[in-house]
Formats: sequence, C-alpha cells, structure tokens
Amino acid sequence: QVQLVESGGGLVQPGGSLKLSCAVSGRTSSTSVMGWFRQAPGKEREFVASVWSGTTYYADFVKGRLTMSRDNAKNTVYLQMNSLKPEDTAVYYCAAGRSWYRRSSKDGYDYWGQGTQVTVSS
Repeated sequence: QVQLVESGGGLVQPGGSLKLSCAVSGRTSSTSVMGWFRQAPGKEREFVASVWSGTTYYADFVKGRLTMSRDNAKNTVYLQMNSLKPEDTAVYYCAAGRSWYRRSSKDGYDYWGQGTQVTVSS
C-alpha cells in the first residue's frame, strides 16, 4: 500500500505563489510515476503535471507557471505554483502510479491523496 498526504494549500491573491507538498510512504516501488491533478467545483478532475525518473510532463494550460519536482531522499513531491489565477482554484490531488505512458490519465494512477484546497481570490 501507498499513502499520500498533501499539504501547502490555502488562500492566495491573483498573481501570488504557493508550493504544494505530497509526502509519500509505504510501498515506494508502486510510485515510480507521480502526478498532480486538480478538480474545480462542478468539473472533472484534470491532469496538471507528472514526473518519472527526473523527467517532467505538464498540461498545456501550465504554460511555465507551475513546476513539479521530486525529492527521493525525503519521499516527497512538490508543485510550485506561480502567477496564480482565479481559474487555478481547485482541490489539488497527488497521485502515484507505474505507467509513464498513461501519465496524464487518471486511470494511470493507483493511489491518491485526500487533496488540498487552493483558492485564488482577491
């Protein structure tokens, strides 16, 4: 089993920054691919970013504003979010899986965290 615990969400003004963290524990052999997804009210959960062996992949809407990283020594993945917009408001979820081919699909991940709320508002 794998446990994922997100933290770092909160309320931020437009143009501000937040850094989300996801602490990973358990069977790390099942966490070769790590991803971030988000879900806004009334919308489907959508892919944000993923990382595997130092390679990152981002959704088109990221456009350089978000950066995902992984610290294997700390068993933690991060999502640095800059130039935040009101449309970035959502619950952000950390996910773990083993398929880089399916890195942008919810079906490619076996484990999910509970999510952390990010609200961008003035």
